[in-house]
Amino acid sequence: MLVWSRRSRWGVLTVFGALFGMILLAPLLIVVLAAFASEWNSVLPGGLTTTHLQAALSADNLASLSVSIQTALLSGAAAVLVGTAAALSAARLPPMLRRTVDLLFHLPVAVPSVVVGLGMLVAFSQPPVLLNGTRWIVIAAQAVLVLAFAYSTVSAALLRLDPGLAQIAGSLGARPTHVLRRVELPLLLPAIAAAASLSVALCMGELGATIMLYPASWRTLPISIFGLSDRGDTFLASADTLVLLLGTYLLLTVISGAGRVRIPRLSHRSRH
Repeated sequence: MLVWSRRSRWGVLTVFGALFGMILLAPLLIVVLAAFASEWNSVLPGGLTTTHLQAALSADNLASLSVSIQTALLSGAAAVLVGTAAALSAARLPPMLRRTVDLLFHLPVAVPSVVVGLGMLVAFSQPPVLLNGTRWIVIAAQAVLVLAFAYSTVSAALLRLDPGLAQIAGSLGARPTHVLRRVELPLLLPAIAAAASLSVALCMGELGATIMLYPASWRTLPISIFGLSDRGDTFLASADTLVLLLGTYLLLTVISGAGRVRIPRLSHRSRH
């Protein structure tokens, strides 16, 4: 709906700001305050301390953060690779078959994550593929959960590509693999970087399936946060959450920078 008058625009912006503040900023601010609170018996903390943050930066918690980062990177990379390949393949299928592929790749987000976790637990707890009790079942489960987002992001970018570019490259003698590598993939790089960022961000905070599958040696930071909050240690859980947020932000910053790497253009020599 278009808003033409200045008063109406300010009204819409005010409502949006109020909702944004209540839904996102207020909880985030409370988490930050709780991470530094020594006590909280009123509207505001009764005192500030860095004790909880120091505990959140202990070797045990940093090990959980490292596990979260490794899991997110491996799961996100697997989801982006499979999702990109599937999107490129599905774009060349007949419409009816392409819609079927879209449905299959969106199934994991149509069910709760605990259902995916239980399915992985049942499927991979016996030979010939025995993953239960290893880190790989956690990585596989998170990759399945974010695969739909990676696939959708790349598929949407493919719809906006001009098919004439690939046709021109082909008419100049470029092989299909060369067209894919030097024409299509460079144009899809921003979408692939966005898919990687989204996949990693979702994996960093994933809990539902992970808590059903993780072995004791592969505990992610969200599991530690859940355990602390379940025991009523809200302040330390908030400090751990702050560490998780900062770690996720730094990781996404690195991925975003890598996504801006320029790829050489198609040269005259490489057309054949």
